[in-house]
Amino acid sequence: MKKYIEVLICISCLLASAVFYGQKYSTRNGNLKFEATVPSFEEIVGDNKTASAVLDSQKGELAVLGLMKGFRFKVALMEEHFNENYVESDKFPKATFKGKIEGFDVSKVTAEAKTYNITGDLTLHGKTKKITDAAKISKSGDNIIISGNFIVKPADFDIEIPKMVSSKVSEKVQVTYNFTLAK
Repeated sequence: MKKYIEVLICISCLLASAVFYGQKYSTRNGNLKFEATVPSFEEIVGDNKTASAVLDSQKGELAVLGLMKGFRFKVALMEEHFNENYVESDKFPKATFKGKIEGFDVSKVTAEAKTYNITGDLTLHGKTKKITDAAKISKSGDNIIISGNFIVKPADFDIEIPKMVSSKVSEKVQVTYNFTLAK
């Protein structure tokens, strides 16, 4: 009888962990992109295709991690300046977002994208700021797709733009994200 109870407890634990595991959707190849281009000057676009994201579908919580050295630029010198002079990647190697999708119910997500508000904390360059965005969320097969964009100001994160190039870099940076999350 004791052996039977031990086996039952073990099976219950395995089933419980399978249920909890099934609630998480994730990716390690999400796309983060920013643009700080000013008209009439060189394009300033960084693209990171190695961002990690995890969605807890039961709680509607979303966590994102982007490594600063994962951003790629058309011009290698621009990438070097971004990492060394602006975001100081060696000192602040990552950007994170931890937030909640308001009114999220995974059972109501369909192939047709619907808008959900996401509110949370963006940490970049050692500073944290509350961000709210209207994201598009849809389903493709067993995957959840989350995409959207928002604006940040480098000054809000103590990122200094040198005076000699300040007219060539936008004070408002457009951040775009796209995550295809799988179970």
